[in-house]
Amino acid sequence: MENVRQGRATIQYIIRVMSRAVLAAVVIAAAAAAAACTGGLLGRQYEYEEDLSLALDGTATLVVNASIPSLVALRGLDLDASPSTRVDRDKIRAVYQTPVTKVTRVTDWRRAGRRFVQVRMNVTDVRRLTEAPPFSWSRYMLKIADGKAVFEQTVGASALRRGTLQQVGWNGSEIVAFRLHLPSRILWHNSRDLETDQPKDQARGNILAWEQHLADRLDGAPLDMIVEMENQSILHRTLWLFVGAFGAAVLVLLSLIWWAMRKAPREPATATGP
Repeated sequence: MENVRQGRATIQYIIRVMSRAVLAAVVIAAAAAAAACTGGLLGRQYEYEEDLSLALDGTATLVVNASIPSLVALRGLDLDASPSTRVDRDKIRAVYQTPVTKVTRVTDWRRAGRRFVQVRMNVTDVRRLTEAPPFSWSRYMLKIADGKAVFEQTVGASALRRGTLQQVGWNGSEIVAFRLHLPSRILWHNSRDLETDQPKDQARGNILAWEQHLADRLDGAPLDMIVEMENQSILHRTLWLFVGAFGAAVLVLLSLIWWAMRKAPREPATATGP
């Protein structure tokens, strides 16, 4: 009986420990999910951000994360910046839906007393993105020459609508960012740290970011983004490496089979009677 009681106690202890571990994992996952929406654990929180995932053929996926006040102030969009006003997703979708952009999703949330939106879209040709009114402040260039690909984005003046945004709660620390996810190995770039003005290392996954203070972006401070990269995508090179490795493995296997057949002893001839 004593052994049975000890066994039950051990099992109950294990169950309690596992329950606490599961609860802790759920709490951590929930915190990470919340941070993913606000950027809390994953980096800076931006007032306005353009996140461009580029392909070498010029197609791209573009995500805009921005507060409603920043869209009014920077891009001059006709939106109600009041935090008590519900976000009109259909209106925002209509603004970003253009002949060169196709909106795939619009979401919204609140942070720091302001409403934010996320607009996801596909871009048919990044070189024509300036034709879309929300991105007309930029000029885009993508070319492949001399064995490398060069991408350049020059961001010009903002709409500069300060007067309508006196009560949005900005304190001067807000940051604007332009982020690039690049398809091939980066050879050179001009991204610099906002605080130290030193060249910035690329993030994991070939990601670069150019940052400005919101006040500087409102004033139209120059921003010229330049990246030089290899003219073959990492995926393309990886697929060829996989094909080469697979082919080499097949050749080795066939060689082993051929060698085994050559070395196998021949069966003696069987004598047959008359």
